[in-house]
Amino acid sequence: MGDDGYSPSVWDSADHSDPSNPGHTPYGLQPGNLSLLHESATTPALMSASGKPSSPPPRSSSDSLGRSSTSRRRDSIPITVDRRDTLSTIPSDVASLVEPSFDENVLRALCELDCGVPLLLDRIKQSMVSCREASVFFKKRAVLEEEYGKSLQKLARSTSEVYSMNDGKAGSFVHAWQSSMKLHEVMADNRIRFAQRLNEMSDELASLAKEVDKNRKQTKELASRYERALQEAEMNMEKSKTRLDVSSEELERVLLQKEGEPLNEGAVHAKAPAGVLGGKRVLGKAVAKGGMIFKGKNPGNIQRQEDDIRSRVSSASDTYRKAFTDTQTMRQEYFNFQLPRILRSLKECADEIDLGTQYHLTRYAFLFESIVLSDGSTLVPVSTEEGKPLQLFIGAGPNAAFKGIGLKALTESIDNRADFKTYMQNYAYARGGAPRGPRREGPAEEGFLPPLPTLGGGYAAAQHPPVANNGAHPQITDRGRPTFGVDLAEQMARDSVEIPPILEKCCAAIEKHGLNSQGIYRISGMARKVGLLKERLDKDLESVDLDSDEWTSDINNVTSVLKLWLRELPDPLLTLNLHQGFIDAARIDNDRLRHIRLHERVNDLPDPNYATLKYFMGHLHRIAHCEADNSMSIQNLAIVFGPTLFGQISSNGSISGHVNGGMADAAFQNKAIETILEHYTDIFVDESEGGT
Repeated sequence: MGDDGYSPSVWDSADHSDPSNPGHTPYGLQPGNLSLLHESATTPALMSASGKPSSPPPRSSSDSLGRSSTSRRRDSIPITVDRRDTLSTIPSDVASLVEPSFDENVLRALCELDCGVPLLLDRIKQSMVSCREASVFFKKRAVLEEEYGKSLQKLARSTSEVYSMNDGKAGSFVHAWQSSMKLHEVMADNRIRFAQRLNEMSDELASLAKEVDKNRKQTKELASRYERALQEAEMNMEKSKTRLDVSSEELERVLLQKEGEPLNEGAVHAKAPAGVLGGKRVLGKAVAKGGMIFKGKNPGNIQRQEDDIRSRVSSASDTYRKAFTDTQTMRQEYFNFQLPRILRSLKECADEIDLGTQYHLTRYAFLFESIVLSDGSTLVPVSTEEGKPLQLFIGAGPNAAFKGIGLKALTESIDNRADFKTYMQNYAYARGGAPRGPRREGPAEEGFLPPLPTLGGGYAAAQHPPVANNGAHPQITDRGRPTFGVDLAEQMARDSVEIPPILEKCCAAIEKHGLNSQGIYRISGMARKVGLLKERLDKDLESVDLDSDEWTSDINNVTSVLKLWLRELPDPLLTLNLHQGFIDAARIDNDRLRHIRLHERVNDLPDPNYATLKYFMGHLHRIAHCEADNSMSIQNLAIVFGPTLFGQISSNGSISGHVNGGMADAAFQNKAIETILEHYTDIFVDESEGGT
């Protein structure tokens, strides 16, 4: 508010204000809205109001009327004052003063209270305290989060740099270690961004509390001015009434003296009004003046005094009439228009800070949940098809390449056996043939014994062949019966089987050793191991023993090979011809109808595909039964095998089992596999079989 008092220019412009203007902006949403309250005053009598200290609360209209009703000249003032319903005097076109979201019943109740203004002022003060407390909490929490994020970031970077300079383990361990440090940097970056958001929210709340406090003080000062102006108008009216009563008593005494009636002091006492000045005080002044007036009892003097007193009575009556009219007009305008606007402004101010505080608390809860979920998804990524993690992070940082693998998966990727073999080879090669210990051979006379014989022609002969073949496996003879990349019908016709042997072999090993393995089919095996197993199965399927420790130690290698075989089928298991039919059936919202349509599409499959799908769905059905142990529900299995069993159509129309960017039907592929698994018994198991 720019004005310190009520200037004539302000009040003169009040008649031009339009409270129903649709451009009216609610209080608290923009600074300077209190100018509407200044321009809303329409009584010129308030122009003389001064900035005196705050007076006691103004009297109500009914109280003022009660005190003025004893005036003898009341009947001569044709003014009736009725305090109507507070909001009933506002025209219907001013309904825009209360926004649709504003509760008019609350405003009406506040207007009927004598303590509406102080009630709202105290409420706003409480809201400001709450807002500032939330702002301080956000600021302190931001300091903690920023310190934690920067400390974690510094620790991860320094640890990575120190390890790279030291002579530590190499191989898979160093890759896992450096990747885990990058993962910690990602978590630190998330915490630092969280601290930045908290600082922004703290500053916004502090700014909101400051602005609301400013508006509260302005509105409080404006309300005090209205109350003081109304009180001063009532005091002026009381003074005018007192002067009129005194003049009326003097005129009565003159008339009594003129008619020759004796002065009856008791009658004067009875007729004296109970105004601001008591009856005895008024009578004393009247008698004193009357004694001076009637001294000598000259008829001419009495007549002149009567005319003079009548003139003063008329002037006092006009003054009182004007003061009474102005006061009642001001009172009606204050209670029926200005007070509702002030209360509405204060209520909107309280709503603004309350909603602002609640909004930022809700935003804090969302951000806190997001950072916790971000840390969780960083440590244990949400998996999608074929164990590929779903990245859920706040923002994108420079370490995006390391966000796809969880901390546990990184640790499990360490292959100590392979690392040691590599180190042993490199160590022996670097040292050359220089002896590093006692001599193995020498003359017998010096105490040397001949070396122990070995079946492979000596120790060296037993050691070199594995090294020559990657240090692990001997050469495998190719029998000329490939399994990968061969049409399903050709495989089964060539081998004269009803179920592909590789499918039976892998499923049996998986159910024997990996039925309760956490994340079976979701977690991928090691690429080197998977490639080796694929090569051996493709060359000589029967010679591979999947029950050996080499493969049972990590059953995920077997599951990855099985998925690879399914992906490399020239025609997907669910076939190209029926691809669209399966997708259209999966689009059906009705569960029962979708089940029926998918059952029909399954029955349309060629015999080799139907038999293979039936066997494989039974295997997945048993995997899903152990969901409590392996965490692989039907939905998770459908996500893994949807694209695998359907295959992916590339831009040139060929089929690929690999996931690419254009998976328009991925959701419906997953839905189809999920529905088939849920109704496995209805679709594949005959009543005569009684189970799988």
